[in-house]
Amino acid sequence: MTPRLRLQPEAVGQGMTSQRVRDRLVERLRETGIRDENVLNAIRTVPRHLFVDEALATRAYEDTALPIGHSQTISQPWVVARMTEALLLQNPLLKRAPKKVLEIGTGSGYQAAILAALGLEVYTVERIGDLLRQARKRLRQLGMNVRSKHDDGRIGWPEHAPYDAIIVTAAAPALVNALVEQLAVGAHLVAPVGGASSQSLVKLTKREDGGVDEQVLAPVVFVPLLSGTLD
Repeated sequence: MTPRLRLQPEAVGQGMTSQRVRDRLVERLRETGIRDENVLNAIRTVPRHLFVDEALATRAYEDTALPIGHSQTISQPWVVARMTEALLLQNPLLKRAPKKVLEIGTGSGYQAAILAALGLEVYTVERIGDLLRQARKRLRQLGMNVRSKHDDGRIGWPEHAPYDAIIVTAAAPALVNALVEQLAVGAHLVAPVGGASSQSLVKLTKREDGGVDEQVLAPVVFVPLLSGTLD
């Protein structure tokens, strides 16, 4: 699968944002166990340096989280790849490949861009208005049709439920029931769970009886999932 993006000259990159540097990042991700070639190809193609401040662009293809303002971060590429890979694993109960995805925590817009590059129908919710405006601009520049909403992510986006997958990019002490309710049967929810001192990346799969099966994927560090909205 080759992501279809509208790449302007600044998106192509040069020097520390060049295709060669992106390819090296993909090889590092492959060495750490990321196996889904579609996910790796999306990370190779989506210009991460456009989702951070210009002063940090030369660090965009390091495998590390970077600040994006408002005490938020753009996630480490390995975390983005691992969460996306887990999200796309098909469960027989879903009876189809995942198509409609809800993201909680738009942030820079990078995770939404990766999902859209994979051909998914993306709905994303962000509580910080300034971050959402910047993310929308970046996604439009890349020609990506991502539906976004300024709202409390803990509520989800029930009008478009059920979702084939839900990804949460901030950590809560426990999984949010409102989000689990918006999952289709057989769909996965991937989220960090825990507090400031200890968090785990967890994958939930919704059963036919409405319950969930839970799998712990890896230790992680995320910003907290907060309620309410900010302009």
